[in-house]
Amino acid sequence: MVLEKIKQYNDIKKLTPDELETLRGEIRKFLIEKLSETGGHLASNLGVVELTMALHLVCNFPEDKLIWDVGHQSYTHKILTGRISGFDSLRKYGGMSGFPKRAESPCDCFDTGHSSTSLSAGLGYAWARELAGENYHVISVIGDGALTGGMAFEAMNNASRLKKNFMIVLNDNEMSISKNVGGLSVQLSKLRTSDNYNGLKEGVAQSLEKIPVYGDRIVDRIRKTKSSIKQMVIPGMLFEEMGIMYIGPVDGHDISAMVKVFQEAMQVQGPVLVHVITKKGYGYLPAERHPARFHGTDPFDIETGLPKNTGRKASYTDIFSTVMRKMGDRDEKVVAVTAAMETGTGLKRFHNMFPERFFDVGIAEEHAVTFAAALAAGGRKPVFAVYSSFLQRAYDQILHDVCMQQLPVVFAVDRAGLVGSDGETHQGVFDVSFLTSIPGMTVMAPKNKWELSDMMKFALQFQAPIALRYPRGEAYTGLQEYRAPIVLGKSERIYEGNDVLLFALGSMVKTAEQVRDALEETGVSAELVNARFAKPFDRTYLSDAAERFSYIVTMEENVITGGMGEQITEFLTEQGYQGKIINIAVPDEFVPHGNVDLLKEKLGLDAVSVTERIKKEMSKTKR
Repeated sequence: MVLEKIKQYNDIKKLTPDELETLRGEIRKFLIEKLSETGGHLASNLGVVELTMALHLVCNFPEDKLIWDVGHQSYTHKILTGRISGFDSLRKYGGMSGFPKRAESPCDCFDTGHSSTSLSAGLGYAWARELAGENYHVISVIGDGALTGGMAFEAMNNASRLKKNFMIVLNDNEMSISKNVGGLSVQLSKLRTSDNYNGLKEGVAQSLEKIPVYGDRIVDRIRKTKSSIKQMVIPGMLFEEMGIMYIGPVDGHDISAMVKVFQEAMQVQGPVLVHVITKKGYGYLPAERHPARFHGTDPFDIETGLPKNTGRKASYTDIFSTVMRKMGDRDEKVVAVTAAMETGTGLKRFHNMFPERFFDVGIAEEHAVTFAAALAAGGRKPVFAVYSSFLQRAYDQILHDVCMQQLPVVFAVDRAGLVGSDGETHQGVFDVSFLTSIPGMTVMAPKNKWELSDMMKFALQFQAPIALRYPRGEAYTGLQEYRAPIVLGKSERIYEGNDVLLFALGSMVKTAEQVRDALEETGVSAELVNARFAKPFDRTYLSDAAERFSYIVTMEENVITGGMGEQITEFLTEQGYQGKIINIAVPDEFVPHGNVDLLKEKLGLDAVSVTERIKKEMSKTKR
């Protein structure tokens, strides 16, 4: 088995051409078998097996710096740098990350997780190299989907100043998670299919070569100058006009062809882009046919490609999807906006029903928010559905373009709270803090699936900026009988009590219900209140509660700094509250990858931990 010969970085250079051919099949087989058990990002990794091998054949690690945009396609890179044993604990708590991590290997030079960042990071490394007078290669890999992000263009705009080598590898697989959109996608499609261009290039060269005596010299001179034959036609000019030499397209599943092109590109003095064509899910038919389904997959049956767990219940995303379709049917002013996450955010059904009111702007959250703001100003009712961790990228636009103008944009903030296996870059535990810091923003969170539906209807009638945050995974179906009308800034009392107030937001209401039951068993009477609003929170109720309870516990699945609990603590302190306030929230730290239930236990957010903390605080007072 050739794979067994890969013990550490650069071992791939010792293999024969025949062994390389065997290796790519073994890597693909390993990834399919391993991820069918653990889950993970399959399609993107299957598509870059040969690309990664070619890069490792031309790079010297860890001296050379290889930066993966997003980074979920770095599995083969991890294998080739001696981390194959880590796949048994892939994305598990304390195990190997599904993304590049500097702390994990010297061959991971930059932590990634979000899109469109690799060119800026690569350019920074290239300038650091020049300033230090060092000599190593810097390679940034970026997908065609990630290239739609504005940050990538900002980096390319600055790259032309660099006069030493910096290689950009454009991994063009025609899609990110959802199908790519926009003018850049059209341009890349032309490049992929430019047989006429390739024929013209060769035809011009052959014609010139026929000129007696001088023909060969002319062709050689053209090839050596910046105004090469390639620049005589449109393909590549987008990059050439930005001062970046364009090479390609090249077959991303032909190792020898890529090695040759990469070696040539490494000789270029300045930024150079190598356009590589790959197929997402390559080598595994189910993933080739359904790349979006295998982007981030749960454990699956290898033969059929179907999930092993077929008993999945409706998620909050599913509920949102249904409500959006219904609201779109009832009100023609409702429009949907997504940043390349149509399927992930549950907007596919809305798109199918109302294609003229659906807008996928690509991986461009900043643009999405300002675009939605103007839609609202123009009389539409825009809903921007976005993952919490990606909404962070558009903070300025929320503040400046939406809230300053008090425009009625609805932010459907999916995957708010702990998301688990993707780790630090994807945990949605900051949105309460950064959204509530903005004047004019309203922030809600539902306790169960019915309240999500009610809050969406409320939000679409609300004449100001409003965010509705809900977690990843199965929607809670408890507490169905508690469905008081949604009133701005008003909480909902679920159970009355005398000793302790549990004031919980969104997903933590379920946990608070368990805490209440546990406290009741020990003789402690707890009042459970569904906060509903993180901003404005229910000051009237809390002022009254301060007169009745010696212990007030706030509960939220958000970082403690700037969160609801911290703001309530400040409010009650100003009111002269003399009792004990206990803030249950995510600590002021980045949360690693791992199972969500395990992470909650480690962070003290599970029912057992919360109950014990309350009992401990109460015992201090009794002494």
